[in-house]
Amino acid sequence: MPNQLPVVLESLEPFRPRLKVVVVESTYNWYWLVDGLLDRKYPVVLANPGAIDQYDGIKDADDLTDAAFLARLARLGILPTGYIYPKEDRPVRDLRRRRSLVVRQRTSMILSLQNMSLRQTGQNFGWRALRRLSDQERAEVLGDHDCLAFVTTEQLDLIELLSEKIKRFEAKVLEHAQLRPAYECLLTLPGVGVILALTIMLETGDIGRFATVGDYTSYCRCVRATHTSNGKSKGQNNGKNGNAYLAWAFVEAVHHALRTCPPARSFYDTKVAKRNGALATKALAAKWSKAAYYMIKRQEPFDLARVFG
Repeated sequence: MPNQLPVVLESLEPFRPRLKVVVVESTYNWYWLVDGLLDRKYPVVLANPGAIDQYDGIKDADDLTDAAFLARLARLGILPTGYIYPKEDRPVRDLRRRRSLVVRQRTSMILSLQNMSLRQTGQNFGWRALRRLSDQERAEVLGDHDCLAFVTTEQLDLIELLSEKIKRFEAKVLEHAQLRPAYECLLTLPGVGVILALTIMLETGDIGRFATVGDYTSYCRCVRATHTSNGKSKGQNNGKNGNAYLAWAFVEAVHHALRTCPPARSFYDTKVAKRNGALATKALAAKWSKAAYYMIKRQEPFDLARVFG
C-alpha cells in the first residue's frame, strides 16, 4: 500500500473487530502511521528491528514474509518492541535535535576558516581573532589576494548568522519544553548546563521505561558491547544500539566536569593511567548516566558521595 493514512485505515477497517495488535516496524518514517493509528484507537506497538533476527536461510524475502514473521512473533508473545515517544513531546525533542545540526554546521564553518588561515600564515588564528581585524589587517595577515579576504568575510558572516539561529532555536526549545522537576535536578550534575539538561531530559523521556539503571546506561551507549561465553570473548555486539544524543550529552558533560569537579578528575586520571583517555571518558560517562538515572527517578539533586563513595 502507498504511504497514505486514509488508504491504510480503509484497508484495516474490515479487520478491526478481531485485530489483537498492529505492529509497525521502527523505521525512520513511522510518526505519521503510528500517530494516525493511535488517534483511531488501534492497538499499536512499535517493533524494534535491532532486536529481531529473522531466519537468514530464507531465499526469497519481501514485505509479505517480513509481515508474516512479525505476526508470528506477536502471536507467540515474543515480539521485541520499542518506546513510542509521546506525540505531544516529540516536536520539542526534534527541535532540540535540529539545534545540534546547526551547531555542527557552525563548527564545520569555523574549522574551515581556521584551517585556511593556518595554511596561509602558518599561525593558528581563532575565528574571533579574525573577526576583530579590519579589512586592511586581514589583507596583511592572509595575503593580498582579494579572494582570501572575501572568503574570510563571507564565512565570518555565516558563522555570525548560524550563532544567531542557534540562539533562536534555544529560545524556542525553552518556550515549549515543559521543564519537569528532573530538569532542575540535572542542572546540579557537574558539567551539565541548560542545553545538556534539556538534551538528557527530552531524550530520556519517561524514566519508568527503564527497569534498571543498567538498562538506562546501556541505552546511553556508556557500556561495552561485548559477547562473552565461559569467560571468553566471542566477538563484539552492536555498539550503536541506544541513543546517540544521550551518548554525546554525557561525554560532553564529562569533559566540562573534568575542569570543575576534582573527584571526577581524580577518577579520570586513575583510569587513564590504567588504560587510555577514551575508556576513561566512557567510564566516567557511565557514572554520570547512572547518577542521572537516580536523580530523575527520585527527583533528587546530585550527590557526590554516592557516585565516588
